[in-house]
Amino acid sequence: MRRGRSRPAGAAPAALLLPLLLLLPLTGCDRLAAAPAEHAAAAGDPAQDADRGRRLPPVVDHVRTDDPVVFLTYDDSAERDPAFAGLIRERRLPVTLFLTDTVAGPAYGDLARLRPFGASLQNHTLDHRSLRGLPHAGQRAEICGQQTKLRSRFGVRAHLFRPPHGTYDTTTLRAAADCGITALVLWRATLDADGALTYTRGDHRLHPGDIVAVDPDHPTAANLAARTERLLETIEEQGLRVGNLENYL
Repeated sequence: MRRGRSRPAGAAPAALLLPLLLLLPLTGCDRLAAAPAEHAAAAGDPAQDADRGRRLPPVVDHVRTDDPVVFLTYDDSAERDPAFAGLIRERRLPVTLFLTDTVAGPAYGDLARLRPFGASLQNHTLDHRSLRGLPHAGQRAEICGQQTKLRSRFGVRAHLFRPPHGTYDTTTLRAAADCGITALVLWRATLDADGALTYTRGDHRLHPGDIVAVDPDHPTAANLAARTERLLETIEEQGLRVGNLENYL
């Protein structure tokens, strides 16, 4: 685990994740839905791949930490809002952008300019295909192919991965491990098109370590930058701040 993740002295290790269970289908990244809570957990020990004797990446919607931080994540198309890019630069926001090559590829130059201001560029596959049920070779091509794109365009080796639509299976975890992924990232809270927060589990408020998915481009969504600004106000009112997810996973 990387520097920045904290755990109280004497705390028990995080529970093993359950990667053999499958997520219910979601409606897509342009209409983020609630991920079933029983299939995502706080960052902990990865599961064991019995077939190959190796450990698989965990699936997380929350990070165990005492730091007063939450994590803002965006899938595809966030780069289409110039005001949002300006907000990242102005506030030096450590947001995590999960990129699909066929969607974000034309804007890679703009995205590269956001990296010095805190934006982390991570993997969301080449073509945004739903991975669950695909053979290993197909899933590996989608994930590793985007790893190659991100490395060649930005010089970064992504280690976080969000499966399209939030759906995955054990083959996804194995393919992700092949490609150097260290965690599959889902979400505990979603900022919807109307600017409201919805939660996949637990009480309806933000907690330290929560991962928030922001719906970037639903046709009826309010301005992305304006919704993010209101979210930042909510985060601050709750005594929290935005953390860099890469430093905790």
